Amino acid sequence: MLRRHRADDTVTKAIARVLRADLIIVDDIGLLPVATDAAEGLYRLVDAAYEKRAVAISSNLHPAGFDELMPKTIATATVDRLLHHAHVCQTSGESVRLSQALTGRGVKALA
Repeated sequence: MLRRHRADDTVTKAIARVLRADLIIVDDIGLLPVATDAAEGLYRLVDAAYEKRAVAISSNLHPAGFDELMPKTIATATVDRLLHHAHVCQTSGESVRLSQALTGRGVKALA
């Protein structure tokens, strides 16, 4: 989103559009490292939503590991805002998709 809107400087407008929602969900942070401009975009979104909107983020990483994905300064500022007033839900166990695939459940034969 940030790259697309940077050219005409509409990043602020794009973030304002996202902030119209009462709940903002960012799924799968941490599967791949993010470029600095993407990390900046996440920070700007989290900062704009801070104490104004509910933000849910899913990740395979603990928030303390976000500095492995993005520059430490941006990661620290992002996590600081995310964890203030947060409810952290940690899960453990095997992947449901993997266990279903290994047992043949959830798999449909091709016709």
